Amino acid sequence: MASIQNSFTARALEGAAALASTAWPVMERLLPERLEFDDTQSIWHAGTSDYRPRPSLEGSITADLAIIGGGFTGVSTAYHIAQRFPQRRIVLLEATSLANGASGRNGGLALNWINGIDTSDPDLTRKVYGLTSAGLCAIRTLIERHRLPVDHRFDGTLTLHTSPERAEAAHAEGEYLRGLGIPVQFLYRNELAPQFNARGVYGATFEPDTGQINGAQFVRGLRPILEERGVAIYEQTPVLRLRVGREIHLTTPRGEVRSQAVVLATNGYTSKLGLFRDALFPLHSSVFATAPLTPAQREELGWRSFAGFADDRDRISYGSLTCTGHLVFGGGSNQAYAYLFNNRTRFPMQSGIARRAQEAIRQTLLEYFPAASALPIACRWSGVLGITLNRQPLWGRCGEYRNIYYALGYSGHGITLANLAGEFIADLYGGDDSRWRWLPFYERRYPPIPPEPFRWLGYQAFTRLTGRSPRV
Repeated sequence: MASIQNSFTARALEGAAALASTAWPVMERLLPERLEFDDTQSIWHAGTSDYRPRPSLEGSITADLAIIGGGFTGVSTAYHIAQRFPQRRIVLLEATSLANGASGRNGGLALNWINGIDTSDPDLTRKVYGLTSAGLCAIRTLIERHRLPVDHRFDGTLTLHTSPERAEAAHAEGEYLRGLGIPVQFLYRNELAPQFNARGVYGATFEPDTGQINGAQFVRGLRPILEERGVAIYEQTPVLRLRVGREIHLTTPRGEVRSQAVVLATNGYTSKLGLFRDALFPLHSSVFATAPLTPAQREELGWRSFAGFADDRDRISYGSLTCTGHLVFGGGSNQAYAYLFNNRTRFPMQSGIARRAQEAIRQTLLEYFPAASALPIACRWSGVLGITLNRQPLWGRCGEYRNIYYALGYSGHGITLANLAGEFIADLYGGDDSRWRWLPFYERRYPPIPPEPFRWLGYQAFTRLTGRSPRV
């Protein structure tokens, strides 16, 4: 959900040699990355049971703009550019089906803030909150404007504080933010318990107007809107090769697109195109959802209000309660997050590592809600997050002809930021970046992530030797 540690520690690097002698990956994985995608169904996908992907691209076509990726970023970009430039030929290429990536495999929380940006600068803090708050409002407005059949609730979320010291620090932080005009509220345990009675919690920070959303319903619900505006959508169409220049050539299994510009809306899958491989890596986050809770089960659990929560520990965990009654939960342990060697992007749920991850997150849920032990599990899945080393996103455009647009690396806050990214790219495409110049990550240099095998060794050493997961 939230972020990744600023860097791999010196201790992790010192341990790399020891790990290499016992856990070195097989050498065949040093070959180019495999093009692979998860095929499990999340609770969000289950809410779109009648969805059928559009046919794949056949033959050669031309476009003014080609968008690679059919998640929040790609669909939001297509929506805003088609609205502003109805005469442009826009093509969206999705490797599997819309919302098959993180947009349909997340924990469901729609939150404020941007990872990697602290709150010590009052002016920057106000701007970040104002931007993400407007992004959340835009999501709700889009649902209402087009009457999208999307399960959602925006009655606020909590950040749980798991020690007296952290609770007091959060109280002070909350007072600082309130002084800036940001409407957060700190709740001590006795104030919180009647509405949300989680064990081991000493207080919580409440943020109004945040919430939970079914991302698959949202993204897939926008498909007919895009097509009415002339956007050509090809699903089951992975881009195998990207040749850049004044005109960009995209090669797919059975076709080709020649376009004047391209949008990279591929987040954790971007390295499959051979781009930004030193900037971000795919981290697998494991999640499950229970069967719908009865009123009696909710009462026994002690979850009576709020759309969801995240906690403050290094092994960050998060949960949401859908408007259909499903409890969604993920994170909470090293096992709940996994980096697979050479940027692998498929996490087979039948594997031992996946089974251990699911059991670990179940145990974490029981720490907060012991009564959850009797709840049956309806879905188990994994989602690929795009993680940067400093936790900040990557937004901008590049290339000799400045015709490659990108918005990547949300590091766990993708629901809000990826939908904002559509507005951002539409502004850049239209030649006006004035709304975004203040962003610390807009076309800025990023700290590079080491290549393999040091990337894999660094991640393993950090998590094993420190006992912590990178905070996402």
